Amino acid sequence: MNVILHTIKKNLCFLILFILFFFCHVVYSQAVGSQTENQNFHDSIYPQKDVIDLLKHVFSVKRDTIDDSTAVKPGKLLLAVVPAVGYAPQTGATALLAANLSFYVGKVSNTKLSTVVFSQNYSFRNQIIIPVVSNIWTPRNKLNLLGDWRFYKYPTYTYGLGDNTTMANADLINYSYIKIYQQVLKKIIHHLYTGLGYGLDYHFNIHEEGETSNFSSYNNGATKTVSSGALVNLLYDSRNNINNPDEGTYCSIKYHPCFTVLGSDNNWQSIVGDFRKYIKLSPKGNHILALWSLNWFTFGGKVPYFDLPSTGWDTYSNSGRGYVQGRFRSNNMLYIETEYRFNITKNGLFGGVVFANAQSLSVAQNTSTWSGTTFQSIYPAAGTGIRIKVNKYSKVNFAIDYAVGIGGSHGLYFNLSELF
Repeated sequence: MNVILHTIKKNLCFLILFILFFFCHVVYSQAVGSQTENQNFHDSIYPQKDVIDLLKHVFSVKRDTIDDSTAVKPGKLLLAVVPAVGYAPQTGATALLAANLSFYVGKVSNTKLSTVVFSQNYSFRNQIIIPVVSNIWTPRNKLNLLGDWRFYKYPTYTYGLGDNTTMANADLINYSYIKIYQQVLKKIIHHLYTGLGYGLDYHFNIHEEGETSNFSSYNNGATKTVSSGALVNLLYDSRNNINNPDEGTYCSIKYHPCFTVLGSDNNWQSIVGDFRKYIKLSPKGNHILALWSLNWFTFGGKVPYFDLPSTGWDTYSNSGRGYVQGRFRSNNMLYIETEYRFNITKNGLFGGVVFANAQSLSVAQNTSTWSGTTFQSIYPAAGTGIRIKVNKYSKVNFAIDYAVGIGGSHGLYFNLSELF
């Protein structure tokens, strides 16, 4: 009996998600019916539906007639906002306000969509999370301005270093965190860019609540750490929409050397390779295969504990669904993910995904600096989710995913926009 109850409890979120899938498909199909889809860009937008259309239908609000020429134009703000009470493995129960502000700086025909993503989270574990991530394209895509500014007050669990840790290794660490990353990239030719920037990672008020041999020995009792250095980026980006691409390629190779002369605690370096490919499986783009590879290496000195490569610490904190953020940590990390995306309703209001990922962390050959490049173990995860269209013009979805890893890891995840 205990085994049966444990199995039901473990898979309850998955069952709820499946029921929600079915409910969304049946109820909304009956409410609004199918829509005729056209190949023309403007024509293809208006048969599409989002949450605002659904609310207007439910409450019988008269629909405004929108001119095609003014629906999407330079300077017009395309806002997607989701206030919610949610849950994430790293935060527990959370009250959040997530916003995606999308806009065109130049002509729609020759300028990529710019985005500013903001969220304010407060969890019942007394965590405060305020990230602001921007991706701005100037007219004719001559410059790409990348920003990642955030503040965390972040009591969280860490599980030790390397690939041989378990959930039983969990140790509560309380700290605050300020991150300032800003880059300016200039077009070289077509979709290829390169440029420079500055990156600061400042962890302070670090206090260990428990005892973890890896953290205690590695951190040497430091109550703050500073990593300060240059950012050198080579970027290729042919995606047709940053929020929800249905075709194109993204490739970023970022070199981040930190120097004591710039205020860093130690001299050390990192290279992050971020590769993504989006493949249309149908002419109308209703079936997409998305591929992601994230490879993160550090070398040249001792890296502060919280700046080491770790699960879920990519730019948008989306890697490693199926595991809690920070579950694995080491000096080098390999990560791959594939996701199949599809529409549940023809009007695009509801969609779904199935996905799988795997990660591998290097094993230390020198435990004093935690250096080494040997990869021995692979940690896979898989899951499914639904998508709810929040803004049909910027193609922003509200994502709800459930994923299962190994060793008892699983979780329910919320996100505004696609995860990669």
